[in-house]
Formats: sequence, C-alpha cells, structure tokens
Amino acid sequence: MKPQKWAMGLAALGGALVALGMVLSPRAALGSVLTAGYWLTCMALFGVFFVSVQYASGASWSVAFRRVPEAMASTLPAGAAMIAAVLAFAPLLYPWVHEHGHFAGFKRVWLDLPFFLVRATIFLLLWWLFARLIVRCSRLQDATRDPGLTCRVTRLSVGFLVIFAITFSLASFDWVMSLEPHWYSTIFAIYNFAGMFSSGLAALILLLVWLRRTGPLREFISAEHFHDLGKLLFGFTTFWMYIWFSQYMLIWYANITEESVYYIQRTQRYWGPLFLLNVILNWIFPFLALMPKRVKRTPHLLARVATVVVIGRWLDLYLMIKPATGVANPSLAPWDIGAILASTTIFLFLFQRAYRQAGPVPLADPRLEESLSYHN
Repeated sequence: MKPQKWAMGLAALGGALVALGMVLSPRAALGSVLTAGYWLTCMALFGVFFVSVQYASGASWSVAFRRVPEAMASTLPAGAAMIAAVLAFAPLLYPWVHEHGHFAGFKRVWLDLPFFLVRATIFLLLWWLFARLIVRCSRLQDATRDPGLTCRVTRLSVGFLVIFAITFSLASFDWVMSLEPHWYSTIFAIYNFAGMFSSGLAALILLLVWLRRTGPLREFISAEHFHDLGKLLFGFTTFWMYIWFSQYMLIWYANITEESVYYIQRTQRYWGPLFLLNVILNWIFPFLALMPKRVKRTPHLLARVATVVVIGRWLDLYLMIKPATGVANPSLAPWDIGAILASTTIFLFLFQRAYRQAGPVPLADPRLEESLSYHN
C-alpha cells in the first residue's frame, strides 16, 4: 500500500500545482494539462495500436509480452479525463472560439464549439470501447482456453486500425493544430502518429526492462525480443525525422506567411535551442546510439536510449502546444511540473494495477510457444 499512497500523494501534488496555475495563468496552465493529457492518451493509444497490429498481422514474436501494451491501453480513461478537463475550458485555450465569425466555408463549419465537443466525445468513446473489447477478449482466452477468440480479437483489431487512422488524425487537428487556427499542415496527423509510436515503443521498452528486472517477465523476455523492439525504435525515430523534415522543408521552401509563422515563432530567441534539441533527442541521439547491434540486445543500454526518446516526446509536444498558448519564452512553470508529475504518476499507477489483473503472459494463446522460442 505504501507505493500506492506515494502515487496518490504525488498525483495530488501535481493537481494542486495545476490548480494554482489555473488561478495565476489559466491559458498557460491549460496548455500544460493538454500536453500531459495528450501524452497520456497517446501512451494508451499506442498500447491498443501495438496489440492490434500484432493481431492483424498474425505476428507471434510479441505474444510473450502482450500483457504490457494491454496494461498501457488500460490507462486510456485517465488520459480521456485530462483531455475532457481541457476541453471544458475550450474558450480559454482555443482562439477560434471567439473568432468563429471570421472564418468562412468548411473551416467555419468545422471549428464550431458544439461540433468540436461532440467530435471529441465520439473519438474518446470509440477508443475506449475498442480498447476494452480487445483487452477483454485477449484476457478471456486465458479463462476459457478458447482458440477461436484469437480470430475474434483479430477482427476487432482490424476494425480499430481503420477507426484509429481516421479519428486520431482528426483529434490531432482538433486538439493541437487548432490552437493556431490560421496555420495548417497536411501531414500534421502523420507527424503526431510518428511521435506517438516512437515514444510508445520507448515507454514499452522501459516497462519491459523494469518488469524483467523485478521478476514477472524474467523467464519470458529474451534479448531477441529487445533486439526487435530496438530495431523498431530505430526505424520509427527515423520515420519521425523524415516527417519532421518533410513538414519543415516544404513550409520553409514555400515561405507562405500563414505557414512560415509557425516555425518563425519556434526558432526565434530562446525557442531556437529547444527547436534543435528536439531533433537531437528524437532522432540524432537514438539513430547513432541504436546503430550497434549490442545496444539493441542489451536491456540497460536500450533503456537509456528509450529514456531519451520519452523525454524528447515531451519536448516535441511542448514545442507544439506551449508557444500557441501565449508563452513568450520557454520556461518550466510549477503547473508544467505539476502536469508532468500527475500524468506520469497516474500512468504508472494505473499501468501497474491493470498489469496485475491478469497473468504476466497469455498462457492460452496458441502462439505463445513460438514467441518464447523466438529468434531473429
């Protein structure tokens, strides 16, 4: 019970710091909560997405540690609650609420507050429903020993992947890009997906290293599994950089005022070093560090790289959201610390609780033996 009390205490402290921010600087504090809530939601969505991709592709290598991304998916209600709390104060955070009459055509229809809130509700409910059904069927297989459940979960997973592609794109447009309603990027959604997947992989690696070290997965996870996760992390951090460069290069080359203002704001004054650090943390460092095979097969070395990628994801979200909330210069305000503290603590607490509700591995999955003897 002691770790649980510590977790509740840290989450309460983080909530108190955010509440202080709502009094002293409401818009900046809401930006902090949006950053934390969006990060937490993306961590949960990564869990559902990863499991769904494994089912849809018929992959067996990941079965041995599938309970970990399933437990990550179980944190979705907490992320949804933080997003809902931000959207409850949408007029304070989103300038288009007050500028609605200045828009014309489709943008006027789309950026309508009631429609905006209805869309957000639909997105969150669909994600929660699919996450619940996929995890429930997966765990039900252990109780019933029914191999037919694999086909049922596979169908659910394919359905989720289609729904996710549409809803996550629209959610990233709504919740993040519309903070600056006069700026737009046609690849903003895939950029957010790349960040979600690479940081989700990094978080998964950290959780697996921890669970392997503390015992639950010691006999089930091998260097072969870490090697493949390291290769995925190497590939998707590079994919993130490819999308980052594509977005930046096209806007820089076209030099259209409505588009370039986004990067001008994020490269001037004290934002410039953070702009460069974002690339270093999310691509240059993991790219160079993960090139040797030994790093990908050594858990503690791989965990160090994963830690850097998780920090890089926070910085990436900070750069996307904070300048749009009227913050003139980058800083780490108490409500920023509070939002990070609360969301991280809640994630770890809910993850651990969900992970303990089932066995460490899906014993009834017919592909488990193949996963345990997996070799690259």
